[in-house]
Amino acid sequence: MTLPETVRRLVGAPHFAIVSTSNSDGRPQSSVVFVKCEDDGTIVFSTLRGRRKTRDLVRDSRLSLLVVSRVTGHYAEVRGRVEITADPGKELPVVMYQLYMGGQEPPPEPDADRVVVRIFPEHVNLFPPAKVGQSA
Repeated sequence: MTLPETVRRLVGAPHFAIVSTSNSDGRPQSSVVFVKCEDDGTIVFSTLRGRRKTRDLVRDSRLSLLVVSRVTGHYAEVRGRVEITADPGKELPVVMYQLYMGGQEPPPEPDADRVVVRIFPEHVNLFPPAKVGQSA
């Protein structure tokens, strides 16, 4: 799916983002994450191997991402599937801290096993909804 430009702009700015996964017993699990939209329309975030959300996504690659504008309150929910890849150089956290934390360096994590979670969008909900005949 091609992300609407409205969603690309929202995801590309340092707004609040919450990712939700399903635990093995079906209960939801949500976490605040820093996200970034890639040129190919996928959305990425960084996390650690072994965290609940990572374990959930290894078992079931479906998730929901909610991004809320800090300025207007408008939001986008993106549902999709993920691919998880290693980030041995821990490069994505540096990019995210530049975007979200005004250029600060991320804290040292010498023993952390960082991964990149790439979201492949399948469905988008917007609020406020796009008007008829208007692209989101």
